[in-house]
Amino acid sequence: MKRKLTWYITAQAGVLLFPFGLCLFGDAVARRIAGEPWFWPGTLSLVVINAGIGLMIESGLIGGFPHNPQSPESADAASKDG
Repeated sequence: MKRKLTWYITAQAGVLLFPFGLCLFGDAVARRIAGEPWFWPGTLSLVVINAGIGLMIESGLIGGFPHNPQSPESADAASKDG
């Protein structure tokens, strides 16, 4: 149960951080166009974008929800049935 909760929190944090970083990036671009200071918001946006992508990859979000590994007994029973 703890593994599933950890997976869920990690995956959701990545899913939320990635678009937040994109919003920060858009704000930095708007500041650059307006002639305002943009370096630190742009740097922060890249950090947040990379953190979001990293959390999504680390959690295995691309592969879907983690399945429970089969116990050796259930794997033997499945091979005998099929």
